[in-house]
Amino acid sequence: MEHSACSQVRREELYALLGDLPERQRPISAELLKTEERETYLLETLVLDLNGVEQVPAFFARPKTLDGPVPGVLYNHAHGGQWQIGKREFTEGIPALQAPPYAEALTSLGYCALCIDAWNFGERRGRTESELFKEMLWRGQVLWGMMVYDSIRAVDYLAGRPEIDATRLATVGLSMGSTMAWWLAALDERIRVCVDICCLTDFDELIRARGLDGHGIYYYVPNLLKHFDTAQINALIAPRAHLALAGNYDSLTPPSGLDKIDGALKETYAALGVPERWQLIRYDTGHFETAHARAAILEWLRRWLQPIANSPVLAATA
Repeated sequence: MEHSACSQVRREELYALLGDLPERQRPISAELLKTEERETYLLETLVLDLNGVEQVPAFFARPKTLDGPVPGVLYNHAHGGQWQIGKREFTEGIPALQAPPYAEALTSLGYCALCIDAWNFGERRGRTESELFKEMLWRGQVLWGMMVYDSIRAVDYLAGRPEIDATRLATVGLSMGSTMAWWLAALDERIRVCVDICCLTDFDELIRARGLDGHGIYYYVPNLLKHFDTAQINALIAPRAHLALAGNYDSLTPPSGLDKIDGALKETYAALGVPERWQLIRYDTGHFETAHARAAILEWLRRWLQPIANSPVLAATA
């Protein structure tokens, strides 16, 4: 079976592990609450109906001036046990990220970007993660599945905005947001560029390192290891551009696991004739974004979110 057809079968298999999810094609609605003029961009505060279960507060940032449709980025916030932060990470930053916050960094490139509050974060908080996980489990749902579903529907909303060139979509995130970035890119082929920061975790090596409690209970998908390892999920992103950044001292991403994933994905991308579209950059640091990482991320986005018509290499496999 050729790569694209095989990947689609595996993509459907992965999605099926995420529990009982709402209808994929249900209508999306959005309510604009306010628009603020920030120093370098405009910020919309929104409430989205993505899942039909509960409202999803969101921020949408756009440059003050736009010249035609521009790339769109779904920014995925981190966990860190900081339930109150959620999407405010996008506009205010957190200590684990470089300055400026990603709302400013992405709009400075001329892009628009969206960030939603994940289940139980920001304006959706109020229950413990354990409580929510248990309730969903009883209902045949998976907390991570519902999070991923919201992110896919957020891409639907983003791609439908008039400011957005839907052929140039990316996703970026740190920690839990990193995991969301590579799961989302694996499942949604509209994501042309994936950037994950500090959470490319090999599941088997995490077990060997006895690091399971480092990740929240939201992270765990029943039966996943019977069907996929981390490299196999990430292989579903190929041949699209994927940059990963990791710290060698980060207990959430055992170095032996990074070695395995990197080796497997180098083989995958090389076999598809596009080895330059996969890169893992490692630092002798912990669980945070370095200044070098931020510079590499912005350059990766500049490189791979160019119009397809201007890039013969991308056009050949788009």
